[in-house]
Amino acid sequence: MNEHHTIIFSVSLIFCGAALLSTAALFSRQALLVAYIALGLLLGPYCLKLIPDITLAQEFGDIGIVFLLFLLGLNLNPQDLLSMLKKTSGIILFSSLAFMILGFCIAYVFGFSIIDSVVIGTALSFSSTIIGLKLLPTTVLHHQHTGEIVISILLLQDLLAILVMLIMQLSSMQYIALKNIILTTIALPTLFTVAFLFIRFMLVPLFNKFNRMHEYIFLLAIGWCLSMAELADVFGLSYEIGGFIAGITIASGPIALYISESLKPLRDFFLILFFFSIGAGFDLSYLKQLILPTILLGIILLIMKPLIFKFLLKKYGETNKVSWEVGFRLGQASCFSILVAHLAKDLGLISNSAAQLIHATTILTFIVSSYIIVLFYPTPIAISDRLRRD
Repeated sequence: MNEHHTIIFSVSLIFCGAALLSTAALFSRQALLVAYIALGLLLGPYCLKLIPDITLAQEFGDIGIVFLLFLLGLNLNPQDLLSMLKKTSGIILFSSLAFMILGFCIAYVFGFSIIDSVVIGTALSFSSTIIGLKLLPTTVLHHQHTGEIVISILLLQDLLAILVMLIMQLSSMQYIALKNIILTTIALPTLFTVAFLFIRFMLVPLFNKFNRMHEYIFLLAIGWCLSMAELADVFGLSYEIGGFIAGITIASGPIALYISESLKPLRDFFLILFFFSIGAGFDLSYLKQLILPTILLGIILLIMKPLIFKFLLKKYGETNKVSWEVGFRLGQASCFSILVAHLAKDLGLISNSAAQLIHATTILTFIVSSYIIVLFYPTPIAISDRLRRD
């Protein structure tokens, strides 16, 4: 079977399998995200091995996250976001420290080394951008206070995760990371400035002149999103942050609503591949060894993250209802948790079992947290018609 046929076979198998498991998930009143992760576990290189190489799915999945952040940026007012980022910086500091200590203590009790435990605690302190934002209604909460809090916390956590990965590279004697840390410090304001200038003097005139050519607007939006994602990566930031900046810089334009609606199907196509790759990347041979610490870590995170976020948000003046909702929407590990784990393993900082523990705990919290959110809060895929919001 040549490479071309392998790609077609893999993509066909993923989407046929996703359609089948999604149907079962809907009948059993489960979140669709659970079906995509379960499909990855089933078809991936550690179970049936029908798709032994998941590199393509991972790369396509990353595009889905970029589009997700791009669409989120399209629905936000930059001034409101900046104000909220200032408010949530203290919440990020205290919550990340609390989650890191919890993760460290549990890992150390189960016999992991001090370094393993530190990385496990650090990796699991982040919440999932993809879960938090995929389950956030695009036409309701983004224009409300709750959505602004969720997005600002997730953005700051993403920046913190990037900093953690740079520090790990520095600690492993890769001194080039010091230059990257300095570059990252100045990258964000520089990238925003470049983006706003380009939008004002290049894209806005083009949007205004050819706004009736929908195909052209669609193409221009994709090009802008992906080019900003690549530029952010060059600056030492993440593709996701670049996508978000691309969206927020054109959020106030008249064409933003059309772009937001037209890109949703494309976003969902790539996100299915992302969740498939998350499931397929876990080595099932570690399941017996790690099942107990995974369950305990998962339970602790699922209980303590909402509680800690709720406590901190109340201290910062939020209502009880908003604090609880934000806490539950952020009550899981992150895809950055997996990235931190695999980088630490590749650098020789932690054992493979520690990396797999982080991966397994992330999957568990993804599944349970998404089910809780879908069951009790407004989402685009809510089980209840009363809670379903686009």
